[in-house]
Amino acid sequence: MTPPTSDPRPTDVGPDAAPSPDAADSPEPVTEPVTEPVTEQVTGAVAEPASGPDGEHARPAATPLLTPADGIPDVVTDERTLVAAARALAAGTGPVAIDAERASGHRYGQHAYLVQLRRDGAGTWLVDPVACPDLGPIAEAISGVEWVLHAATQDLPCLREVGLHPTALFDTELGARLAGLPRVGLGASVEHYLGLSLAKEHSAVDWSKRPLPDPWLRYAALDVEVLVELRDRLDADLHAQGKGEWARQEFAALVDFAGPPVRVDPWRRTSGMHKVRRRRTVAIVRELWLARDRIAQRRDISPGRVLADAALMALALDPPKDAAAIGSSPQSRSAARHGKAWIEAIQRAMAVPEEALPPLTLPSNGPPPPRLWPDRDPVAANRLADAREALGAFAADHTLPVENLLSPDTLRRALWTPPKALSEAAFAETLSGLGARAWQVEIVAPVLATVCRATA
Repeated sequence: MTPPTSDPRPTDVGPDAAPSPDAADSPEPVTEPVTEPVTEQVTGAVAEPASGPDGEHARPAATPLLTPADGIPDVVTDERTLVAAARALAAGTGPVAIDAERASGHRYGQHAYLVQLRRDGAGTWLVDPVACPDLGPIAEAISGVEWVLHAATQDLPCLREVGLHPTALFDTELGARLAGLPRVGLGASVEHYLGLSLAKEHSAVDWSKRPLPDPWLRYAALDVEVLVELRDRLDADLHAQGKGEWARQEFAALVDFAGPPVRVDPWRRTSGMHKVRRRRTVAIVRELWLARDRIAQRRDISPGRVLADAALMALALDPPKDAAAIGSSPQSRSAARHGKAWIEAIQRAMAVPEEALPPLTLPSNGPPPPRLWPDRDPVAANRLADAREALGAFAADHTLPVENLLSPDTLRRALWTPPKALSEAAFAETLSGLGARAWQVEIVAPVLATVCRATA
């Protein structure tokens, strides 16, 4: 399935991803953490805001959500407890909140090292998918139940790896985008709808560590503590704004999401690649990247921890003659540990025949960058500008990010080579073929048809 076009978040979560917090867990401004021990969870509806300056409503300070209602659950690490968790979840009611913690920037790949689930009547369960690699009982227990996730594209691939596949879902991050929230992280959404603040200080830790410290487990449990309540508030808001059907179609498009498309030549995304001017250097970057990836996979650590992109590029742009020469500059000093591997990679690149060297860049299967349109096709440039203006106005009127109305790539493809018949039906067929949802087609096709006829 083509990845959803309306989701503008980065989906490149491959083994070469930079060490950074999960997109779903990006730190949000929160209230100052409370260090005193707290034994009671604070929940409840948001109080009616008081009037502020100029008659505006001032939002009350968010209440920190510090402790799970039922305490910190024990981690499920054996089959017997896993079966008990499955029975409890099957006996629960309503949607199931689900989240996963990875070790991005620490381990190779994007595997799940903790899975959190919470359902009304079942409580919260923290499952270790390393100790319990077969989550079949959980999958069976929640089959046919709506999943509630935040930033679903971040978690769905690693959940599929452990045998968990949704049949229906509600993505609270995507829902927040459609609802027009200015900040759509989990913390910001919970604060907006529930008046609660979530601390995010453990979002980028190494979740492969065992045993997991209690503060991390508390954080993990709280990530699903109010997710269903957030879903209900968001759903009500979306329907009040007339966007309920939009959201339904977007969530349905995510059910089969298994990860971003496999990239051709992923090594071309090495930071600093823009400095390369010779095909031989491109070959060196490729061989160094592949050597680094093999080492990272063997050691099960992030490639960036084997050799940072900056150091890799330093080796490629000024190749050392032998292992002894590696580390002579500050940029390549960190490469000394695997010096032999880097020299062998460079030698392989140097041995590639001239005619077999990789090209400087790959040919694109899409339209050129918009900055080039005025020179290459002024008419196409005009219709792109007019379409952007019209869609931007619609998005602003409906408090919707324009990239969720239609992805920029889909818009460019539809306008660079528009259908011969500049009709709404022709554009509807084009947009549908590019992966746009029915609600997007209904709104955008008439706009593009009108724009193209006016600039023809």
